[in-house]
Amino acid sequence: MNIIFLGPPGAGKGTQAQVICQKLGIPQISTGDMLRAAISAQTETGLKAKAYMDKGQLVPDEVVIDIVRERLTKEDCKPGYILDGFPRTVEQAKALATFAKIDAAVNLDVADEVLVARLSGRRVCPLCGAPYHVDRLNGSKICKVDATPLIQRDDDKPETVLNRLQVYHQKTAPLIDYYAGEGILCNITGSGSPEEISAEIIKTLEAIA
Repeated sequence: MNIIFLGPPGAGKGTQAQVICQKLGIPQISTGDMLRAAISAQTETGLKAKAYMDKGQLVPDEVVIDIVRERLTKEDCKPGYILDGFPRTVEQAKALATFAKIDAAVNLDVADEVLVARLSGRRVCPLCGAPYHVDRLNGSKICKVDATPLIQRDDDKPETVLNRLQVYHQKTAPLIDYYAGEGILCNITGSGSPEEISAEIIKTLEAIA
């Protein structure tokens, strides 16, 4: 199956995509990975993307779309794939539809207040990068690996999280309506345990396979 994962920042798309890929034996394809691979291979589109990135600019849609098109022609995508982080806009989704048949758009539905609590509670070790959450730290503020004081990344501060969610609702959420209109949207409640969410996704995909 060719699957897209949708959902706001902190919904667990990356985690769930990894689990589902392992279960289905298909690759997880993220925009960042595709860009890095195209640049590393020095493909024509990869070099175009690098020129923008070297200037600190966003890579334009047409270049990203060309990189996605290139990646989906690879042998490992023949049995299917999960696209994680693409498309981000309805325009990208319409472009994708010209060269790929998507079977399911899995939308992880999580309330904003849950996401703010989830993301603003994240802490990381500045030395080794180990991730933690205040809910599971039992009051501790140091890394279990190297005893370094944990920090909260700027990205995870409540005001930044709220801003990221606002951008998501404005630009990416319309994809939910788009794929609902295409008849392939699968809404999954993303507030249970990771295992419960994975089981629900698999059950939903098996029903439409």
